[in-house]
Amino acid sequence: MKSPEIKEALKSKALELGFAACGVARSRRLRHQEGFLRDWLQAGYQGRMSYMANHFEKRTDPGLLVPGAVSVVAVALNYFPAEEQPSGTRCRVSRYSFGRDYHDIIKAKLHDLAAYLEGMAGQHQYRVFTDSAPILERSWAQEAGLGGVGKNTCFIIPRKGSYYFLGEMITNIPLEADQPFEKDLCGTCVRCIEACPTGAIIAPGKLDASKCISYLTIELKDNIPENMRKKCRGWIFGCDICQEVCPHNRHASAHHHKELRALTPITRWSDHDWLSMTKEDYREHFRKTGSAIARVKYEKLMDNIRCATADGDCQ
Repeated sequence: MKSPEIKEALKSKALELGFAACGVARSRRLRHQEGFLRDWLQAGYQGRMSYMANHFEKRTDPGLLVPGAVSVVAVALNYFPAEEQPSGTRCRVSRYSFGRDYHDIIKAKLHDLAAYLEGMAGQHQYRVFTDSAPILERSWAQEAGLGGVGKNTCFIIPRKGSYYFLGEMITNIPLEADQPFEKDLCGTCVRCIEACPTGAIIAPGKLDASKCISYLTIELKDNIPENMRKKCRGWIFGCDICQEVCPHNRHASAHHHKELRALTPITRWSDHDWLSMTKEDYREHFRKTGSAIARVKYEKLMDNIRCATADGDCQ
């Protein structure tokens, strides 16, 4: 099979595996991203996520992750849930964390995709990633033609929205590259910037992560600072505000992945249930089920919950 035929067969297989989109980019050093990333780090916008400054060269050059890399296969997986949390709850969690942790799910599918590619093109050197290595995922998804980055820094797929996990397979097999996505998806719209209660979106496409509610409720290991507690608007794990106001997400449709089906606490727990959660409840419902919510320790999660429920009694 020729390279264009292999690519199209690979894309079809990706859809069969449950991915919503798949594209191919030529592996190269992303020199045009280096200046922005260096300035962002020097400004301290990563907060206490010191690991963001590690492996700088690897973040922009996939050839340092997979020697001899020729192609980057980018994929997207829908995580928008059919279920919602109980109406009126003040303890909100980001939709990406409704089900099991996505890392193992996406990696397994990518390994299946790599095996399929090997069956067509022969043995190859490859690695798969999803938010688990120093790689500029949104840049590669854009290079592969899947969509573009919005003013809120979320990756947007045209006519689908932004509720998507991204993943990559870096391989030494030469594949025909897709055209990079170059359209402006936001125009004059600034809804996300205006809606962010902490002012984390400091400019179109630039995020001060240290002010982001997702950072404050997940990445920050300490309790939420006093000057930010009322600004978190009830979010106890992550935040979806900038996605909820984004016009592109009017196209969002529910996923059909049983692995990402919402866990019982998400769809049934009241504010009182969250506030009265014991350490054993936490282990049973989040650690043992492989929930992304277990990324934060029990004590941190309880502080987030107290922050969310501070203005009144919980029934």
